Amino acid sequence: MSADAHSLLIEQLKPLMMEPNFDDVFEQMTEGESSSSRFLLKMEISRLANPCLRIIDLRDKSELPCTEVIYGEQHHYLDEPAKHVFQNALALYRNQYTMGVYEEVMQAHQLRRQQKEPSKVESVSTLVPGIILGNYIRRTEERMNYSIKILVSQPGQREIVGNTLDLSVSGARIRLPLKHGFDLQQPLTVKLQELGDEFYFADLQQGVDYQVVDADDEGENCLMRLKRVSGSEQLSQMLSDLIQGYKFRYKVDINDVMVNASGLGFERYYLPHYPHLPLFISDNQQQPEISTILLSSDNQELLHYFLDENDVNQLPTILHSQRLQALIDHPADDSHSLLYCFTYNAKGRLFFYAATLAELQASGLISLFFHYGAAKASWKVCRLSLDMLDHQQPHKSSALPGDDVNYSPLTEQQLVQYRCLVQLIDLTDQIAAMQYQQWQSALHINDLKCFGMAKTPRNTVKLAALNFSERRREARFAFKTLVTIHQDGEQLTAMTHDISSRGLQLHLEHPHKLDTSKELLLSFPKLQELSTKIKLQELPYRVVHSRKNGTTLHLAAVVGHTPHTGVEFLNRLIIRNREKLQQLTDNNQQAKELADGLKNQLIRHLHAVPFMLEKTAKSFRMACIGIGMQRDLISDLFTREQGNRLLFDLDPILNDGRLKLDFVEPVRQMKPQDNVDSFELYAVVSTSGHPQILSCKRAVDMASAEALSDFIQQADYIGRFMALKVYRGATGKPDFSYLQRELDYIKVHAKHRAQKLEQQLWRIIGVGELLDITAEVRMRLPPKN
Repeated sequence: MSADAHSLLIEQLKPLMMEPNFDDVFEQMTEGESSSSRFLLKMEISRLANPCLRIIDLRDKSELPCTEVIYGEQHHYLDEPAKHVFQNALALYRNQYTMGVYEEVMQAHQLRRQQKEPSKVESVSTLVPGIILGNYIRRTEERMNYSIKILVSQPGQREIVGNTLDLSVSGARIRLPLKHGFDLQQPLTVKLQELGDEFYFADLQQGVDYQVVDADDEGENCLMRLKRVSGSEQLSQMLSDLIQGYKFRYKVDINDVMVNASGLGFERYYLPHYPHLPLFISDNQQQPEISTILLSSDNQELLHYFLDENDVNQLPTILHSQRLQALIDHPADDSHSLLYCFTYNAKGRLFFYAATLAELQASGLISLFFHYGAAKASWKVCRLSLDMLDHQQPHKSSALPGDDVNYSPLTEQQLVQYRCLVQLIDLTDQIAAMQYQQWQSALHINDLKCFGMAKTPRNTVKLAALNFSERRREARFAFKTLVTIHQDGEQLTAMTHDISSRGLQLHLEHPHKLDTSKELLLSFPKLQELSTKIKLQELPYRVVHSRKNGTTLHLAAVVGHTPHTGVEFLNRLIIRNREKLQQLTDNNQQAKELADGLKNQLIRHLHAVPFMLEKTAKSFRMACIGIGMQRDLISDLFTREQGNRLLFDLDPILNDGRLKLDFVEPVRQMKPQDNVDSFELYAVVSTSGHPQILSCKRAVDMASAEALSDFIQQADYIGRFMALKVYRGATGKPDFSYLQRELDYIKVHAKHRAQKLEQQLWRIIGVGELLDITAEVRMRLPPKN
């Protein structure tokens, strides 16, 4: 059914949807339509008939005077045209205020304004895609888009006909009917019919067992990702030969690499502006303690707060073992995750006072601590977000087929020692500090001495800094062998100085100017004598850097459609002779590997929703938001299904010119080297059905503390109250070196997709995040008597 026919039928069904015999009428009017079209029509009718909680307020949207219209318990503000539409729509929906009534009024109002102002530019869409961060899909082999007929079964079940979407040696992605009836916890037996007709293997005739990794519904079909759990070596070799032989006839599937590259591009913009302190916790004599802090450009100011007059970090005494253990024991209890601090300067010495909300409530000193501490310039409110670390996942974010998934053994050993990650998040706000001062207490300030922290005389915590330029640097090993270079009919002789699996450094006998825009073909004559089964001749490499008038060259392998035998051979050579080879590392190479591993753990455990702002040809818009593999409470508020795409509608925080006022203009006034700033939003969230933001206000628009208290009370009456802290900052030019290998791989198979990603990254002008601060905002004002 076309979109126009679908809309026309909806309009015809609207007057009848509240009738008792609607189902019979629906069947008659949709006779001849497919089951999927009828399902979509019924879903839309049901949506329009659902009760609506949204308030219609046109006072700041209409040029006409608006009057209050009370309907039920809701107070609307409508102009005369909207009031007329409202009354007609209510009659259509049997005097029930539904989503259909709301949309009728809003659409009629927008149409009237557009007719009045035909030259007005259409508003920028607030629908944005989500980009996966942190959970980069690892592929140890290439997959091919290859569709063949299959028969799928389980013991005691009849065979179901389906087809493959892509195929690899150890897995596949398949499409089956939605009502397949299989137990997805048990293996599936798959017969690759067309291959069974062409190749005779017992495995193909009897069926190959696959385990279901995940499954998604798509319309009337179910898409499954499978992992092969049976089959002979001969079958593996046949599948490998098939994929290699058909590479130029069928596309190599690069969707996973595209997802990873997009995430890395976002990550490169976001992490330098990461404002919180990631604290990595390890055990010391079975007691948790802060071991390492990961530093970004924007979180060093927060770290500086916890340095005393001698620049000694006092965080280990503030977050001592007992506090950390209480946080670990009560991960869902906000009272253990809210930390309040202030400092006291006496004769040039700086003393720290700190307490969690749980400690303040237990001591009965919460009013005194808030009233006295919030009046000081050093007042600090923080949230501690805890995540236990899963070391079963690889620490290294290797995103290309064939990548090494591990760091050096020493780095891996260090990373395994970290038990959990605590993110120290600064929630301090000047207006909030005045609100905390409204807590009153008759006790004396000397009673707060119990919250004074003993000072440590020396720094005990390691600092690791994010270093983006070295993300892809591999371990290099000293190794000398003869190499011949071919380019444009010329042949040169060189000697290797060091090697890695994907590159090498060469010394030429005489200075020579090579064309760095073209590939070099390298042969390894001495290594060829040792390995007669592998061809080590005329292998493609590119010049990354040249030194000493062109006598020293740094080369990287050019990986194309077929496996690079040089990469495979050198990788095996290094693995088998690692103990004999001398590893060449920079002075900070070990620290860079450790920081990269810690960064990967951090990006998998974000407690905020990052976003990117981009400049289009005519305007500005939100480019995307960052999401993890597990959906969170914030992004869930904005989710909108559109076809088979998961989009996010940010209209509640961007409407009424807020995109320009709260995001675009502030970011344009900032420089990339400036730290992010923030503002707060307060929202009413529905609690029935799918949660969504019903209304949203900026904190600066709250006239007083009483206004905030009333807003919270009203929000909890309608649904629930939610507070968001929005961070925003300006970005610089894109750093393509950070994802160069992914881009090179994509360009080989789909150059236009790599160019599209590069163009998107060039358009980014700002980055930020949305953080849930509801629990802390609820504590700012004393409870009413």
